[in-house]
This record gives sequence, structure tokens and C-alpha cells, in this order.
Amino acid sequence: MKKVWKFFDNLDEFVYICDLQTDELIYMNKKTLKTYGIESKSQLQGKKCYEVLHNSSTPCTCCINTKLKRGQFVEGKSYNPRIKRHLLTKDTIVEYNGRLYRLNLSIDVTKQEAYTKALKKYQDLETVVNEAIKTAMQMHNSDDAINIILEYLGKTLNGERTYVFEKNENNCDDNTYEWVAMGVTPQKENLQNIKPEICGNWYAFFDEGKPIVINDIEDIIEDNPKQYEILKAQNIKSIVVVPIYYENKAIGFYGIDNPPLHDIDYVKNMLEITGHFIVAQIKNRDLIKELNNMSYIDQLTKIGNRHAMRKYVNEMNKSRSIGVVYCDVTGLKRVNDTEGHAAGDALICKASEIVNEIYGDYGVFRIGGDEILALCSTIDEQEFNERSVRLKKAVEDKAVSMAIGTSWQSKSGESIREILHEAEQLMYADKAEYYKKMKIERRR
Repeated sequence: MKKVWKFFDNLDEFVYICDLQTDELIYMNKKTLKTYGIESKSQLQGKKCYEVLHNSSTPCTCCINTKLKRGQFVEGKSYNPRIKRHLLTKDTIVEYNGRLYRLNLSIDVTKQEAYTKALKKYQDLETVVNEAIKTAMQMHNSDDAINIILEYLGKTLNGERTYVFEKNENNCDDNTYEWVAMGVTPQKENLQNIKPEICGNWYAFFDEGKPIVINDIEDIIEDNPKQYEILKAQNIKSIVVVPIYYENKAIGFYGIDNPPLHDIDYVKNMLEITGHFIVAQIKNRDLIKELNNMSYIDQLTKIGNRHAMRKYVNEMNKSRSIGVVYCDVTGLKRVNDTEGHAAGDALICKASEIVNEIYGDYGVFRIGGDEILALCSTIDEQEFNERSVRLKKAVEDKAVSMAIGTSWQSKSGESIREILHEAEQLMYADKAEYYKKMKIERRR
């Protein structure tokens, strides 16, 4: 679990983990420890969650432990009087060494609450935007929440298009969310991987905490001809854009096209206010994505784990064909004993890469220390056999010793245990043949 602690430790959100049976706190990340005035994790030993989090001597009456399920998040909103913070919470169950724990992720939305209260003082458009935030915050999915707020902003501010751009791994800008008014052509698909120099001058302003307000794009034709060309192609006449920050660095922006010019300053203010909500939802989305990856991805090989395999099986079309490839990395113990576990891990990774190259467009999973499984839903028998031949050749060419068992049937049915068992037995037969060939005495 040390890798998990390391991941959570530096998050800007509150994270704690407690034992479901005893309510004992076993972990808090750095931000949570600091906020609650706890100097070291050793001070948590023997402490109950309700003692530390709520300064209470008895369990919370509103405890949601009984509502939690593995693989699912229970979302909520609360106010913690001890730290005087409004929080958006996500709770789930994680299992470690046979014990069940509650994992809590909380996002501080205190500033958003202050903005929400400020919005209530306004009339007309402000009231509608406030309602948008309330509606969006009820969404269980961050993507839906962002899309809702963009729609509300576009309609109430009388824009033609609202959108979010985010920096990708190549430092280019991707249009990730979009709303368009009736009769306006969507642009999202055309605005991917925008080169850094196109919006470079915008980011210079963002670094100074300034938004972008262009009343007439004809004003930028000489200074930024490439940017002008892209904006003109979208039929943009005026534009307001505000930055999206993470750890005080601009990681993207969101904005509105062609708002009424007489309201443009007002539009800027409204975007800046709702920008805090957009940022919170993006961070929430990324956290959940990372948690899902940790839940379904084998951390060594980066292929699916047993949880991912169960998910794949549950989603299969039971009336269609299924092909199973059961692999076992032979000689792993010898490598671990003679070359070290790092070499053994490298061998498992290499074997996983080979299987993933052949079956990656279906489902590939590490289901044991040295066992790799490929499930091919709806594959026809001829293609399955051809891929099996390719796998055996790839294993031979790359000098990786693997015992392989394959099985195919025309319908997967409600249970795939029989075909899994058949492939497993064929794998064991192949493994036995390997040890016989190598003249190695080995008990199963």
C-alpha cells in the first residue's frame, strides 16, 4: 500500500482511510493532517475517525458505512464545523490483506459556497447561473456536471458556444467539453492538439492572473494572424476566455463565443465566478480516473487485473463467441532465485507486453503472479486460431518461455468457467511438456 499512500500524500484534496469494523483511522494525507493540526501520522494510532474528524466521543449518527459498496462511490456534501469547511465527499470500500477499509476523498468547496451565497444577492441571470451550479453539483459524473454548467452559461449569457480547453501531454490544447446554441456548428472535433504558439499569448496573460476579452477579433489580425485565422474559421466575432488553474499554474481555459458586447464585462465576471466550479469538477474527474486505474490496472504490468477481468466478463455478450488464452510464465522462480525479483518482474512485464500486442484490442489481464489471461469476446474461430499462432511465434522470437492453453466456443453463456478450466488444463499440459523437455523435476 506504500505506493497508494505516496499517491494520496501530495494531493490537494482531503484523504483519510479508516477500518470499517473498528472505525480506527489508519491514514491521513499531508493536507488532512495539517488541516486538523496533527503533526505526524503516528498520532493517529488508536484514534477513531469520529474522535479526530468531528471531536466526538461517539460514532456519528449520520455515518454512511452501511451504504458503502466495493467498486462504487457514495457522494455527498457536508459542513465540518471543526475545520469550518464545506466539503464535497466521495466514499468507497477498499480491501487490503483481507480487511475492509473506508476510503474518503473530500474536496474543499468553501469558496464556492461563498460564491453561491453572493450569487443569491443578484437577480435574473445570476439566479439562473446559481441554479446551474446547484443542478450540476447534484450530478454523480463530473463530465455531466461540466456539460450542464456550460449549457446554462451559454443560454443565460446569450453566447453561441461555450467550451473547455485542457493542456495535453504534448503541451498542446484540446477542446474537451463543448455546448453550442441552436444552429451553431460544433467545433470540438476540429479543435484537438492545437499547437502551443496559437494560444501562447493567452497563457502569458493567464500567468498574471488575467482573463482574455476580445471585443472584435479583427483587432488581432496583425498581431496574431494564426490565432485570428482559427477564430475566424469558427465564425467568432467576440470572445471571453478565463484560465483554469491547478497548483497556481494555468492548465487550460474555458470561455464563450459571441456574447452580447454590451454585457461583455459582466460575462467576464460570471465566467470567473463559475470557473472555481469548473476547476473543482476537472480535479474531481481526474481523481476518480486515477482511482479507477488503481482499481482495475495491474500496477506492475499496466494490463488489467482480476477486477478488470470480472468487469469484462460481466459486460460480454453471452450469446456470442468467446476465445480464452491462458498463459503461465515458466521459469519465473528460477529467475527470481538466481537474478533477483527485479529481473523476475521484468520477465512478467515482457510476457504481458507480448500477450497485449496480440490481444490488446480484446481483454488482457494479469490474474496471478505469473498467470496472464486473454479473453476475446465475439471473436470468430479462424481469427482466434490465427492469433494463437502469432502468439506462439512471438513468444519464441522474443525468447520468453510461456506455457499456453487456448480454447474457443461459439457461445460464452452465463458462465465461462468451463472454457476457462479447459484453457487452464491445456496450459498445464503445455507446462508439463516444457519441464519434461527441459528435464526438470517439478510438482504441481
